[in-house]
Amino acid sequence: MRNHTELSEFILLGIPQIRGVETVLFVIFLFVYLFTLVGNLLILIAILSSSALHTPMYFFLGLLSIFDILMPTVTCPKMLLYLSGQSQTISYKGCATQLFFYHLLGCTEGCLYSVMSYDRFVAICHPLRYKLIMRPGVCVGLVVGAWSMGSVHASILTSLTFTLTYCGPNQVNYFFCDIPVVLPLACDDSSQAQTVGSAAISFLALLFWFTVCVSYICIGIAILRIRSTEGRKKAFSTCSAHLVAVLCYLGPVIIIYLQPTPNQLLDAIVQILNNIVSPMLNSLIYSLRNKEVKKSLKRVFHKLVITPREQ
Repeated sequence: MRNHTELSEFILLGIPQIRGVETVLFVIFLFVYLFTLVGNLLILIAILSSSALHTPMYFFLGLLSIFDILMPTVTCPKMLLYLSGQSQTISYKGCATQLFFYHLLGCTEGCLYSVMSYDRFVAICHPLRYKLIMRPGVCVGLVVGAWSMGSVHASILTSLTFTLTYCGPNQVNYFFCDIPVVLPLACDDSSQAQTVGSAAISFLALLFWFTVCVSYICIGIAILRIRSTEGRKKAFSTCSAHLVAVLCYLGPVIIIYLQPTPNQLLDAIVQILNNIVSPMLNSLIYSLRNKEVKKSLKRVFHKLVITPREQ
């Protein structure tokens, strides 16, 4: 990606309307960010350390934990530097890199949610054929497909954004580089890039919604056909955490990119919830509501803490 601009850096103006509370927000976001990293790392350790969790469902859950570690890392460290009073500048290449990885991880995570909904559909609607359908080769292929779609999506949006000429001003009215706030700074006509970007994001959001909705309609019908109350509860418990996580992911995407009249303060709040809070909630949702994960974490804790003391 060549530098077609006279600008060598951008200035991130940060979260709007927070003057005077930067220190408080720094402490809160730092705690949430660290909690997110530790929580998702513990889920990864629990899955890797227990052979009982080496199944397609927990394979995808482990990948989701990796995304929930990487996603806030794209935007949170720079925001924490700004809130702590450090430099608000970001280089031209750094801005392009931030935008690329934000959309790469965001799109791939959306694909992963769709894959996880399909996995739950197969597990509940076709339990006898589950191991055959969701065999290791298929799982790896689905993940490779998700990464490929995310890479293509991010490459197109980043190239459309940064092949334009940026000759000033260089103030990004946001806390990280994203398409809606970078494109207005271009000296060239950015209408085509805005149209293509909106169309691509809208298509992917609708595709994710369609996949999830179809899967869960079939799952709901299958659950209603289960005669025993205990069987219904067990089937529902395996899907409820994932459904909540999907709603937390797709809701902000619709608000930020598909709203007719953008609102900077609302967008910033939603992005913070989406980038920082949701990854933390995912670790809580999947650890607190999943008995197998909790059992594995207890075993890991026993080995690391209690066993050395006994010795």
